[in-house]
Amino acid sequence: MNKVIQFIKESYTEMTDNVSWMSFNEAKDSSILVLVASLVFALVIGGADSLINAALEFIYKAI
Repeated sequence: MNKVIQFIKESYTEMTDNVSWMSFNEAKDSSILVLVASLVFALVIGGADSLINAALEFIYKAI
């Protein structure tokens, strides 16, 4: 049990003293970047899906 308590204490010390946490503005900027990149990626994939779907429909109608 002492090892568990020691582990928790060391983990707490590591998280509070040694980890460098980003500021609120850095976190906000990173979140906005991820959101924009995700939307762009979704639009590209959606566009490719629509083009492929239209091409396949054209091919199937021609057969």
